[in-house]
Amino acid sequence: MPLTSEEISEIRKILGREPTDVELAMFEAQWSEHCSYKSSREFLKLLPTAGEQVIIGPGRDAPAVKLNDKYAIVFKVESHNHPSAIDPYNGAATGVGGIVRDILTLGARPVALLDLLFLGDPRDSHALWLIKNIVRGIGDYGNRIGVPVVAGTTWFDESFNRQPLVNVACVGIVELDRIVGGRLVEGDLLVLVGNTTGRDGLLGSSFASRPLDSDSDRDIAAVQVGNPLLEKILIDALLELAEDGLVKYIKDLGGGGLATALSELAFDHGLGADVYVDSVHVREPDMSPLEIMVSESQERMLLVVGRGMLDRVKRVLDRYELQYSVIGKLTGSGRLRVIYRGVVVADVPAAELARPRSIIRPMRIPSHILQLNDPLTNLPEPESLEKALISVLSSHNVASKRWIYEQYDHEVGLRTVVKPGASDAAVLRILDEDFESLGIAVKGDGNPRYTYIDPFHGAANVVSECYRNLVAVGSRPLAIVDEINAGNPEKPDHYWYFVEMIKGIAWISKELGLPVVGGKISFYNEDLRTGRMIKPTATIVGVGVVEDVSRVPSQGFVAEGDLVAVVGVTYPELGGSEYLYRYHGIEGGGVPRPRPVSEVLNSKFILEAVKRGLIRSVHDVDLGGLSVAIAEMSLFGGLGVDVDLYEVPCRSCRRLDEIMFSESQARYVIAFGEEHLDSLNGLARSMGVDLSIIGRVGVDGVYVVRYRGSRIVSIDLDRLAEIYDLPLVKSLDLS
Repeated sequence: MPLTSEEISEIRKILGREPTDVELAMFEAQWSEHCSYKSSREFLKLLPTAGEQVIIGPGRDAPAVKLNDKYAIVFKVESHNHPSAIDPYNGAATGVGGIVRDILTLGARPVALLDLLFLGDPRDSHALWLIKNIVRGIGDYGNRIGVPVVAGTTWFDESFNRQPLVNVACVGIVELDRIVGGRLVEGDLLVLVGNTTGRDGLLGSSFASRPLDSDSDRDIAAVQVGNPLLEKILIDALLELAEDGLVKYIKDLGGGGLATALSELAFDHGLGADVYVDSVHVREPDMSPLEIMVSESQERMLLVVGRGMLDRVKRVLDRYELQYSVIGKLTGSGRLRVIYRGVVVADVPAAELARPRSIIRPMRIPSHILQLNDPLTNLPEPESLEKALISVLSSHNVASKRWIYEQYDHEVGLRTVVKPGASDAAVLRILDEDFESLGIAVKGDGNPRYTYIDPFHGAANVVSECYRNLVAVGSRPLAIVDEINAGNPEKPDHYWYFVEMIKGIAWISKELGLPVVGGKISFYNEDLRTGRMIKPTATIVGVGVVEDVSRVPSQGFVAEGDLVAVVGVTYPELGGSEYLYRYHGIEGGGVPRPRPVSEVLNSKFILEAVKRGLIRSVHDVDLGGLSVAIAEMSLFGGLGVDVDLYEVPCRSCRRLDEIMFSESQARYVIAFGEEHLDSLNGLARSMGVDLSIIGRVGVDGVYVVRYRGSRIVSIDLDRLAEIYDLPLVKSLDLS
């Protein structure tokens, strides 16, 4: 059992006796890292969580931020890493189901999903099996419940060959006056609704709170099996109950099952609960109370219902033909009592069960960090900048992910304004006649290489990247949630990575005025077969408000003759870049420095220019640098471009590859009609922003890069499209 001998001694002191087997299992589930955050809770306090727009911050199953005077956005990100490593199809699919149910707990309608996948090298046969089944699991579940997958990010690295990271986010919309969350009192009834409780997923939270064993097949019972058709019915029924005000509280049965849901519910409201587990509708008639309490069977929700509302709730559930059980009631005792066939099999204080003591573990800077951050010296210049560009553009991390997102239904629900791959972030309509122009922008980001080389600055850069992606579609960023994927917290060098990532997110979020309203921590992401931890990865999901969806700029070039400009300044920052790794085979050199002041100034400029209708195309500069951003704009718009690197402001740059491939932060590429040049120059001067004209759109269907007039890259768009579109398809043997 993951419970340590010290923790078992502590449980004895709490109870004043030997714990029963049911009690031990409940403590094991709830005191796991997955449920209790015992090794992360103290550091999570560093994150800024408040803001005028924040309605519900960390603590509930999902947070909520204010969109306008009528609506709130509810969004959350979760991981399903361990289950996806064992059973990639079901592991990924049930990750989707779980995150959707988190959104339902506030009575919000799920309107969008995001997948954030960090996968192995497709040339590895095991990694290839994981990749194909993870994508299929996400697509099948999302498509069947009618929630579109509209955005995400994908990264390939051999450290994820056996332990992939499968992070899934969901976004929902709810009217402000219909957010579920009433005052709970003694005597309120506990109703379990949805799927039967079975032996699938037994102690899955405990399984997720230790490294995978070399004999991972024995863990298959800890992986849940999803039923998306039942989830769709559950969504409709819960939304009706919430809209009619029939339930006081909704809680998802995720990690830890009933043990976690009941203890957290009671603790959060200063109450206790009496639970009659023999009333639970089960799949196998011989299930023990221990199994019932810690099962993590999917598609189940716990409702708190006032006594006077129970009959009305039953009528709704009967109409949807959903199974349900009245399993107990809230009490004023502060204790969670589990009763089975008239016998009390567990009696524990809810507060002590729900919230074990925090642990700040020893940490140590890994010995390889100094080497990874050594300055780049004597780096040979590329023999051909064109070959270097082709190398970067064809990288799996840069090249098209069309094979992935085309397996998802991204238009169901009629809300999708900007489709996957068409812009830096997805944009969704509200579908309200009174707010026809209003929209939501959503995006998720992560860069394992950055956070491996420098977890503090790397994580800060991921937040900045998400911020820019939201701005690039004309949205004002509102808030973010984070998913921190790290190694074994019991190993000091692994724990150091986690702490530094949290510190980096906390710092940059405060600088950008971006509250972190929720998130998830996933530890023990290492493979005992190889003895390696995955690259520590900070995943960030952000939401923004789009005041007018008709003004969302294109990511691709739109009109021949448009001027092309760079917003921001480039620095000689090749460290941690895709170019350095892909072309030179070097993973290191430090990472670009975050520049929050420039991020804020440049984003305000972009948003004002979009509002005034001055620019047609916007793309942020990130992975691959300026040359890749411009190439993508040409490809997405189907128009050529001719730019001159001499016109790019680059401080201290001595080489052309620094201008082309530096991943300096706080930069955008924009395109606009020449008639707006004076207005944009005036706006840039008034806001203290660097705006530099570097070329024009629409030159004979060719991507041209010059330096002082001389061509150094010239690739026709058909060839460029092959370079960008085919690498992943070929690697997955799908051509």
